[in-house]
Amino acid sequence: MASSKHSDSTTKKAPVPFATHVVAGGTAGMAEALCCQPLDTIKVRMQLSRSGSLPGTRPRSFLATGANIVQRETPLALYKGLGAVLAGIVPKMAIRFASFETYKDFLADKETGVTNVGKIFFAGLGAGVTEAVMVVTPMEVVKIRLQAQSHSLADPLEIPRYRNAAHAVYTIVREEGFSALYRGVSLTALRQATNQGSNFTAYQELKKLAQRFQPERPELPSYQHMVIGLISGAMGPFSNAPIDTIKTRLQRATAQPGESAWTRIAKIAGDMWAKEGFRSFYKGITPRVLRVAPGQAVVFAVYERVSKGLETVRASIDEGRDAWSE
Repeated sequence: MASSKHSDSTTKKAPVPFATHVVAGGTAGMAEALCCQPLDTIKVRMQLSRSGSLPGTRPRSFLATGANIVQRETPLALYKGLGAVLAGIVPKMAIRFASFETYKDFLADKETGVTNVGKIFFAGLGAGVTEAVMVVTPMEVVKIRLQAQSHSLADPLEIPRYRNAAHAVYTIVREEGFSALYRGVSLTALRQATNQGSNFTAYQELKKLAQRFQPERPELPSYQHMVIGLISGAMGPFSNAPIDTIKTRLQRATAQPGESAWTRIAKIAGDMWAKEGFRSFYKGITPRVLRVAPGQAVVFAVYERVSKGLETVRASIDEGRDAWSE
């Protein structure tokens, strides 16, 4: 998800300032969260559901799951966990863009500045691991705990275990220790690495292809950024759905004494296979694709637009400063 200034890996260009990553990435992330949080909540509920594993029950579709949440808990329940997402979205996006550019520049040919496809993929892997460790894992632990609560927002007497993101953090740390916020960090890092590796690579290659076929366009229009982002964003979910489902169940559960993270992962995966079958590893894949792919379309389009606007403003300020100094 690099800006247009970095989309061409064959040309060595000036780095985008860190402030641009923060503002453009944060704006893009907030737009994505506001648009796509309901689909993420439905995905989490589907991944946690045992429907279909008991005799006489069938797996609930994503439409039925969403309708059940709205009917039982009001439409606002589709935005459970949004506070945790918004609190982490600015640092997450800043770290994603800044670390990708750092890794890409480090891997580039020192003489030509060329970064080939393989190195772009590895830079994306590095960015995914970095954001997973620094921001995504604790943010998702809190978000999933909030989304897993099926209390009704319409009934004031139905008090949830976690009132909001801040209360969830406080309760988790007090009762389970600070390390609980990093439950599932290895799976989260693996998921984010594969997501960003495929995402950055596909986006930059498709963008270069679009520019090659439209040499008369100095900048691609926003709708093309959205289409390219939609395609590249859909690749990650299909490649790592089992990882995401196991991670969701791991992060919802409380740790058992004497049980290592890998033991819990193996136990969760074994139970899923034995009790729910192969399809359980792909529970929630439909809302996840419907959430991630459009989400990446929004992120790419907003990031490119905001980044370009910030660079235009910065150039104008520099020109004004130069004129004043003369």
